[in-house]
Amino acid sequence: MAAAMRKEWFPVIVGILGILLSVSQYAPAHCDTMDGPVIADAKRALEKGEVSPVLKWVNKGAEAEIKDAFQKALTDRGKGTDAKERADMHFFETLVRVHRAGEGVAYEGIKPAGTKIEPGIEGSDKALETGSADDLIREITDAAAEGIRERFARALEARKHKDESVEAGREFVEAYVAFMHYVERLHQDAASNPAHHGGEAGAGHAEAGQRGEHAHADTEHKQEGKSHDTH
Repeated sequence: MAAAMRKEWFPVIVGILGILLSVSQYAPAHCDTMDGPVIADAKRALEKGEVSPVLKWVNKGAEAEIKDAFQKALTDRGKGTDAKERADMHFFETLVRVHRAGEGVAYEGIKPAGTKIEPGIEGSDKALETGSADDLIREITDAAAEGIRERFARALEARKHKDESVEAGREFVEAYVAFMHYVERLHQDAASNPAHHGGEAGAGHAEAGQRGEHAHADTEHKQEGKSHDTH
């Protein structure tokens, strides 16, 4: 029974995590930090002299650029300590830039180790490292439940006064849209098939796809809010 419940809740957890990442005040990912997984693989690749470990982070069409940058880095690393540091950093920057481009995200440089990242991402990494998603599931579901309750309470209270004045009506519309938007995104992400986003194994492309969907939903609800105002 426990296994069945976990299976039933899994798509919901995926959806909730997507929502929390999309509205977070933190960086959307940590692939551009010095202690992130992309650069960790890049360091291992350079030490071993084998480019294969980093190719999974880029699209197939970008492999040639990464291989060229890797070979140049290997050559420059043999020109002294300073040259080695410059060669490594240049390769890191190239790899992260190409990876971010594949996600549809602008490259903003390499962030230092210890950069604060979104708690959901940190929790996801920890779950993979420990082999258990129990803590992550509890944290995400608790946060989403609280988000629903807060928006519901505000919309419910505003609904009681929506016909008292135009201003009260607008306050209700604002609360209504925020509540519906939040729940709709949770449901859409939970019900969606990851394969429709191009495959989650595709170096983070699903993340970019979800951001696009959320932006589209934002636009639709803004238009809906304006429609309510005119009526």
